[in-house]
Amino acid sequence: MISSAQQLCKLPVALASASPRRIELLQQINIAPCTVLATDIDETPLKQELPRVYVERLAHAKLEAAKTQLKESVPFILAADTVAAAGSRILNKTTDRHVAEKHLRLLSGRRHRVHTSVVLSETKTGRVSTRSVYTVVQFSRLTEKQLQTYLDSNEWQSKAGSYAAQGIAASFIKAINGSHSNVVGLPLFETAQLFRGYGLIP
Repeated sequence: MISSAQQLCKLPVALASASPRRIELLQQINIAPCTVLATDIDETPLKQELPRVYVERLAHAKLEAAKTQLKESVPFILAADTVAAAGSRILNKTTDRHVAEKHLRLLSGRRHRVHTSVVLSETKTGRVSTRSVYTVVQFSRLTEKQLQTYLDSNEWQSKAGSYAAQGIAASFIKAINGSHSNVVGLPLFETAQLFRGYGLIP
């Protein structure tokens, strides 16, 4: 959260995501995009598509969708996609309780990876820079009561892997190896490095 003594740095960047989590994460490092776009793309994985390839493809698809939606000239576009994966199995976001239950039973008591690809494009030159990262998350073994109580909370809806690390599910996570902000929805170090590469922030 930004304190009253701080002022957000408004960047000439369109964010190709209406995710409140990503907006909040950018605010955490004192950044506010000048425009926010809700992109609508097909997020169905391709046959035998690996998680890293999947998030990279979707991040670029969101970038292209944002270009067509922009009604004003914005120098830069930031796009990102995040997915949880158990091995090579992609755990898509869902609003279906039964699917979420399958995801959580699969993650219970084991390690999984959270993959994110972040893309920053300079609209005038067409230059595109990408950072892809993954974080290893260790879940505790969930009891039946923990599982059903979490499902009742509806916190899992439309979350990668059917859980939110910044919410109740934080009590299920034994360890995180890598970027915590990546698990929430945007790896802040890598995102900041992209901004620095274009001279947008110090």
